[in-house]
Amino acid sequence: MSDLVPLLNPVVVRVLGTLIEKQRTVPDTYPMSLNALAAGCNQKTSRHPVMEVSEAGLLNALETLKEQGLVTEVSGGRVLRFAHTFDKALALPAQSVALLAVLMLRGPQTAGELRLNCERLHKFADISSVEAFLAELAGRPQGALVMEMPRQPGARENRWTHLLAGTPDIALMPTAAPSVADDALSVLSARVAQLEAEMAELRQMLSR
Repeated sequence: MSDLVPLLNPVVVRVLGTLIEKQRTVPDTYPMSLNALAAGCNQKTSRHPVMEVSEAGLLNALETLKEQGLVTEVSGGRVLRFAHTFDKALALPAQSVALLAVLMLRGPQTAGELRLNCERLHKFADISSVEAFLAELAGRPQGALVMEMPRQPGARENRWTHLLAGTPDIALMPTAAPSVADDALSVLSARVAQLEAEMAELRQMLSR
């Protein structure tokens, strides 16, 4: 990927993703203070993996992002605040930035999962629009920012991952957890099979 050299480490990715997310979801407290940014990076919900970023790690990550031209310090008031410039630096539309932020914060996901998880950042009309922006990010002339991963055994859809930290080792990545839809379908299929068996027994009884 040619946009970011050197590539970002996981803590830097988490800081950047958090800044993008909070800009959209809590604009009243954006730009973010160091304390608010630490809380956002370390929150237990909507994060995979869950992290415990120290203040030193946070400051180092912010320094890296400033050197890359992806974060600026905002003066004024008694507390120093930070804002991202990711969209301007890479000339990305809001839809693409939302998708990348969710991938940064939650890890690899299918297009359907991305559409659902992006709701608070950007509302996509349908999965096709999500796939179109993902394809655009994967085919950028300046260097791909996402890639479609090989389908895992038992999975119904391919997952996508960001490339801000480089190309991931697919063999080391965790297996995707069954989605809610897949779980519901399994339960429904089992119930239908049970009802069909009961109907067959009733038919046998009536024929006797």
